[in-house]
Parts: sequence; C-alpha cells; structure tokens
Amino acid sequence: MSDTPTPTHEPLPPGSSPATVAVAAGRPARRQGGPVNPPVVLSSTYVSQGVQGSVHGPGELLYTRMDTETWHPFEEALAALEGATEPGVVFSSGMAAIASVFSFVPHGGTVVIPRHAYQVTLGFADDLAARADVTVRRVDVADTAAVVAAMDGADLCVLESPTNPMLEVADLPALLAAARARGVLTVVDNTFATPLGQQPLGDGADLVVHSVTKYLAGHSDVVLGAVVTDDPELARKVRAYRTLHGSIAGPWEVWLALRGLRTLALRVERSQANAAELARRLAEHPGVAEVRHPSLPEDPGHERATRTMRGYGSVIGLRPRGGVEGADAVVAAVRLWLPATSLGGVESCLERRRRFPTESVTVPEDLLRMSVGVEDVEDLWRDLEQALDARGATEVGR
Repeated sequence: MSDTPTPTHEPLPPGSSPATVAVAAGRPARRQGGPVNPPVVLSSTYVSQGVQGSVHGPGELLYTRMDTETWHPFEEALAALEGATEPGVVFSSGMAAIASVFSFVPHGGTVVIPRHAYQVTLGFADDLAARADVTVRRVDVADTAAVVAAMDGADLCVLESPTNPMLEVADLPALLAAARARGVLTVVDNTFATPLGQQPLGDGADLVVHSVTKYLAGHSDVVLGAVVTDDPELARKVRAYRTLHGSIAGPWEVWLALRGLRTLALRVERSQANAAELARRLAEHPGVAEVRHPSLPEDPGHERATRTMRGYGSVIGLRPRGGVEGADAVVAAVRLWLPATSLGGVESCLERRRRFPTESVTVPEDLLRMSVGVEDVEDLWRDLEQALDARGATEVGR
C-alpha cells in the first residue's frame, strides 16, 4: 500500500503561473453538476471491513488520524505552489511542522540555525540541546561564509529568509549547495516569503516548512502548519511523524486554509505595495530612527533605511525614536493598526518583539514588527503618522 496520497483533482494546464496555481490547484475533477470546491468530510473514521491499512500514513482511508480526503486538495495545491513532486503534509500548527523536521536530528547531533528566527523555533532548538545533547550553532544567515563554516559536521541546517523579525536575507542557492555537498539536511521556513517570493526546493532545499496560519490561509482564523519535500522517503517519514505524534489538522481548518489560499496572490500583491509605500514615508519621518524593508535605498549612508530583503515583503521593521518608551507609545496610540502578534492576515498589525522574554537578545528592544495588510494605504499612513506624533515618540536623540 502506498504512503503517498493519489491525486484525485483537476490537473493544471502546463506552465501555469503561481497566481493561477493558487486559484486552480486542488479543484475537484470536472463533471456535469459537480461542485467547483472540494467538500469538507467531517468523519473520524471510515468503513474498512476487510481492509488492511498502514498506521503510519495514507492509503486506504481508515481513520482520520492517519489520513482524510479533506487534507488532500490543500496538500496538492501547496505542493504545486512550491514546485514539489510530492504532496505536502499539513499539520495542526506551524510548530508541529517544525517539530517534525527537527525529528531528523539524532541524539547528540548538531543543528545550524539563524540567530534571528521565529522565537519558538529557537526555543525548540534550545530544548533539544538540553534534553538530547544537541549542539546548536546560531549564525547570521546574511553571512554566507560563516553559515557554510558552521555546517561542517552538522546534521540539520535550518534557514529563514527573510528572518523573523530582523528581515535578513540569505543567499539560499549558495547555502543549499554547500549543505548538499556536505551531506547536511536542509529545511527552509518559507512563511515570510511565501511560494510567490521564492521556491526553495528548486534551489536545493530538502524540506520547506510553512506556518499556514500566516499568508497561506491569510485571515487570522486558523492555526495550521505544513511541510513540503521532493523526496518520497522524507515525505513518508514526515507523515509517519504526524500520525505517531497525533499532530493532525482538523478538516474544517484545512478547508478554510484552502479557501484562503485562493486569494494569496491578490493579498500579497496589495500588502507588498502598501508596505513599500509606508516604508518610503516612514524613512523620511522625523520620529523614526530606522526602517527595514526591501524597497528602501541601498545607500549605506542613509540614516534611517536598512535594506535587508530583496524582491518581496509585506513586513516592515520599525524603530521609532524614543527607545522602548517611544515604541510602546506608538503601539498604544494606533487606532486602525491592531496591536497583536502574528502576521500575514488581511489586517495590519504591529508589536514590539522584545516584549517576549524568549526573543533573541540581539533583536533591538525597540523594534516594532509591522505586518502590513490590505487596507487603504492612506488610512494606514494617517494612523501611523498620528501615532508617531504622539507624546514621547518623536524625542530626537532619546
């Protein structure tokens, strides 16, 4: 019995663009009177008289902890977006997906990981160090030579590009080639960039992970994760991990994520355009000490603009003047922007990242991570401007 789900949905025309794939992948096969959307099957078990199944993964449908047809359309669509030959593997959360790839690290092994990354990913690595004698080597992903040097003798190299929340960009093709030459397994967290910005499997990554909660689902109403790979054996092991650890996604949540995926290209296009315009205005505002966004000038003498990403980005890094008090004053003063964690939804939100004690100590204490949504850019700017002008936010040199 195969451990790979058999695609049962309408094939895409060859050469379809990612924007088209997001809309069309995972649709039911065409038939007269048939639905254009896949159904939600809400059943924990299936009729299986006389059928022998695998407890580790898909095959004949037996029990929803192993597989359910409601996962398949989303898993096929995400694989198509990432250019993968294997269906994706959806998980109950982004951290469940990340935990599955860390399972490839042996006791006493070595992990290379960005010094700036999702704080819970860093916490998971530190937990492995404490309980499984794993060596964790933290690196600056923008320093290619340093990352390559850290790979020697490593079992797993985890990459974020851009990083969360500092937005550093890695030279993924160079790093992935170096890892492959050294026999190091690689995983790229593609949550920030989305498959519209980059497809790491094509650059040589072994695995790609997503917090589906963010841009893929896009509406701040589900918590899900996913792993994508081209390697059938890796895919089999990831599915087995999902089953054995019970980190399965609810069918309704996965259906919502597929519905959200349909508008991915539109949402990202609008939010990126908004972010670029806001970054330009913020870089000239007297109440701002530093802005991080790809659309800003690369002039190293520019006081307030730091270019750390290339080609995509709906997230802005902002350091208002006035230090921590100035940053907190901006968060308290906004009325349209939501003071909330997470990112990638249609709504704009912002937060001061170092309020979390587990955030990397090299992240500035006054850094605001801004997730730009799809609202009217003039409304977003007016709200930011009045917040920056609030008491304590424009104290030059504070």
